[in-house]
Amino acid sequence: MPLREIDVEELQEVGPEHVYLVDVREFAEYVDGHVPGALLVPLATVADRLDDFPTDRTIHLICAVGGRSMRAAEFLSGQGLDVVNIAGGTKAWVAGGHPVETGLQGS
Repeated sequence: MPLREIDVEELQEVGPEHVYLVDVREFAEYVDGHVPGALLVPLATVADRLDDFPTDRTIHLICAVGGRSMRAAEFLSGQGLDVVNIAGGTKAWVAGGHPVETGLQGS
């Protein structure tokens, strides 16, 4: 079954504050600007932090443009978790004029 994917406009419609949103970019990328409410779990640490992901709701994954988050989605889906990739990533979010937060938020 193909992984589910939405674009940043669909994320904006749902409201990023209403989903469990994980940013899998590196620390420096995240602190420079991320979707409000996104939690930082760098791609290299996803497997080690598997127990930190909820099993009772959908996990939305985002990175810079969608490649790293797709890799995380493939891995987490293989572990039985419900995931959605955000196509276009944070770059599309910023290009769309949506708000961003800077600094470290609840990683």
